[in-house]
Order: sequence, then structure tokens, then C-alpha cells
Amino acid sequence: MRAVVQRVTEASVQVAGSVVGQIGEPGLCVLLGVTHADTDQHARRMAEKLWTLRILDGEKSCADLDAPLLLVSQFTLYGDVRKGRRPSWSAAAPGPVAEPLVEVTAAALRELGARVATGAFGAQMKVALVNDGPFTVIVEI
Repeated sequence: MRAVVQRVTEASVQVAGSVVGQIGEPGLCVLLGVTHADTDQHARRMAEKLWTLRILDGEKSCADLDAPLLLVSQFTLYGDVRKGRRPSWSAAAPGPVAEPLVEVTAAALRELGARVATGAFGAQMKVALVNDGPFTVIVEI
């Protein structure tokens, strides 16, 4: 699993003009990609890492501050552009594999006590955010 994690002051996801997920306070916006070898165990480890990642103000985590997370699936994180001019998506897990693992990640975050908003898997989404810092890291499990 691969995640692009951004510290934000607010973030939202729209599908067809309607907001499907949002956080209106400081927290994390997480773009989450899944590859073929990922498992439920990877999803749970990712959730734990995201919940305890100390990148909020004062080197605090979402767990420390009860800060929310916006979790958005993004298969393009496994795009490969090393050859040619068109990305190859072969490393990205197909929807039937990836969607349940994104759901396991969200559920594991909630089990840890996180307030989690999500996008809509497979939908054409518009993600809006205010990056705080800016602060962006890549997490791989």
C-alpha cells in the first residue's frame, strides 16, 4: 500500500457536484493506493501508521489530537511513467481487490477511534484541500 499524506486545515471530496466526504478542521488528507500483493494485514498496518503519524502541529498525531482524516482511494499512485509518455497501471490492484482493502483501512481507523470521511471508490472525484505547511509525506507499507 502507498499513501500520500497531507496535513490539511480542511479537505473535501465531491462526486457529481455533491460533497461525499469532508473534514472541516485540521487533520490529514490521505490518498491511498493499493497494489496486487496487499492484504488486510497491510491495510490494518497502514491505518495504525496513519492514526499515529506525528506530523500535525507540535509533532502530534491524529490519535493525540482526535484529528479527522479524509481517506480517498487513488489507483494512480501506482502509475508507472518510466517508459514512454503514457502511464502504465499494471502495478495498481484492480477494483475488486483494491476496494475491500480501502474499506478495511477505513474500518481499522474507525476501530482505533478515528473520525474518518471517505471519497467514493471508482468515482470521478474532485478533491479540494488546504495543505497546511505545505506538508506532504509518502507512506508505504
